[in-house]
Amino acid sequence: MNDKNRKLIRWILWVAWMIVIFIFSQLPGDVSDEQSKLVIYIFNVLGLDLNSHLGYLANFVVRKGAHFTEYFILYILTLNVLRMYMDKRKAWNYSLAFVFLYACSDEFHQSFVPGRGPAFRDVLIDTSGGAFAYIVTSVINRFKIGKK
Repeated sequence: MNDKNRKLIRWILWVAWMIVIFIFSQLPGDVSDEQSKLVIYIFNVLGLDLNSHLGYLANFVVRKGAHFTEYFILYILTLNVLRMYMDKRKAWNYSLAFVFLYACSDEFHQSFVPGRGPAFRDVLIDTSGGAFAYIVTSVINRFKIGKK
């Protein structure tokens, strides 16, 4: 695959993922809650009964885990785009800053959605997902450098 196609694919994946986050954020609170219950049910079918382990916190853990995971992925996709235009260190830092800003805009967006509202706690969870991705990519990079 040539560089032009690779760049285009990275951009498409990045924008598509932001659209996915936006779509999830525009779902009314009751619909979002039902999605969390579906995830809990799927875990139950797979043999992990989150309700018995976490009780009433199961729904909370699933929802916040989804936030964390969405923004972990957003960080990786942002990094893949920015690394085409700048050195790794800048791309890592700018990617994390972007994740924070996108999380803030997402919470602002949720203030207009019925049954949902902005929560700075969610911004912190989202940014934590990005920060964890930052750490993972840093560790992977160190191992790659060590092997050379």
